[in-house]
Amino acid sequence: MRTSRLFVAAVVGMLSLSIAMPALADTTTASVTVTGGTLTISAPPDAGSLGSIANSVSGGTISGTLGEVQVNDARSAAAGSGWVASVISTAFTPSSGPTIAASFVGYTAGTITKVGTATYTANDPANLTGVSAAVTATGITGDNSATWTPTINVAVPGGTIATTYNATITHSVV
Repeated sequence: MRTSRLFVAAVVGMLSLSIAMPALADTTTASVTVTGGTLTISAPPDAGSLGSIANSVSGGTISGTLGEVQVNDARSAAAGSGWVASVISTAFTPSSGPTIAASFVGYTAGTITKVGTATYTANDPANLTGVSAAVTATGITGDNSATWTPTINVAVPGGTIATTYNATITHSVV
């Protein structure tokens, strides 16, 4: 009788172990994909007044900041690649009368705040009659960004009519 009780206890013990342990296991593989982002540039939509100067025979220069310009590069670009941020300006035009040509408009990038690995260069074009490189990034490794606050320099010719002049300054990046 003692032997059958031991046998029953052993069978019950084995049954309890099999209930506590899973009979089968199944796994599922999951994945996520991170795609390359974009290369973008942003600039203020309206810089307002860059300054003023008293009309004179000899002329002078008006210099003012445009506001923050930023390039974000989330392309996961290949090591060593780069980008060029360019700028162009229309002539500064009054409501009537002669304009101040874009050839009299200069651009100074100033201090460039950098994030990521790249070499950033301010090109500081002296005139904005055509698309001109403003800031370049070379030797990129991974994602990066650059931010600067350019100064626009407008050489006002002597004898310019006293009024307000407006221009459109356009930034692009490739």
